[in-house]
Amino acid sequence: MSISITKGYVEVPTVYELDHPLAAHHLSILRDVGTSSPVFRNQVRLLAMLLAVKATEDLGLESVSVQTPLTRMEGKRITGRVAIVPILRAGLGLVEPVLELLPDAQVWHLGMYRDEATATPVEYYSKLPKDNPATVGFVLDPMLATGGSIGAAVNALQRWGVADVRVLSVIAAREGIDRFHAEHPNVRVYVAAIDNELNAHKFIVPGLGDAGDRIFNTVS
Repeated sequence: MSISITKGYVEVPTVYELDHPLAAHHLSILRDVGTSSPVFRNQVRLLAMLLAVKATEDLGLESVSVQTPLTRMEGKRITGRVAIVPILRAGLGLVEPVLELLPDAQVWHLGMYRDEATATPVEYYSKLPKDNPATVGFVLDPMLATGGSIGAAVNALQRWGVADVRVLSVIAAREGIDRFHAEHPNVRVYVAAIDNELNAHKFIVPGLGDAGDRIFNTVS
């Protein structure tokens, strides 16, 4: 059974799909086969920032004293340690905009590729530490197709000890969302759009093609 997808601003949805005119506008440019690699990268950046704003709206805050040019006041700052974890290589395209919003965050990397014969994730690189886990971890990958790679990344962060893991993805397939939610019902997913299907090769349809190739201009 498919899970319900929440649109709009509501309290702590499990799966959140952006419902915003800017998201719709930038997604249309992103999907267009005629969009050049530089423009594609910029659209990913803009959508990642929209996703990050939503995904961070309930981060913990603490009071801090601030001296303005006129007086002293009580301000706020984010508490805890935040980890940004892109899945190589396509996830790198989402790092910069999230890091702009969270400049003190740590950035760790996970390398995974999909075995084309089995459509299962294969981990080839991990830079996660063994102890001292972050308070919140954001897994970044522009595509959530089958959900396998992102699920494996979430497992890695949970083994590290991160209690609050969240996923940021630009495009997802309904099938992948359903699978991921069944395996990780308490992990929040923030996505710009959810497409209806995967084709026989496990590519999202209508999708946007291979995000890594289009980000890094390696389309053959």
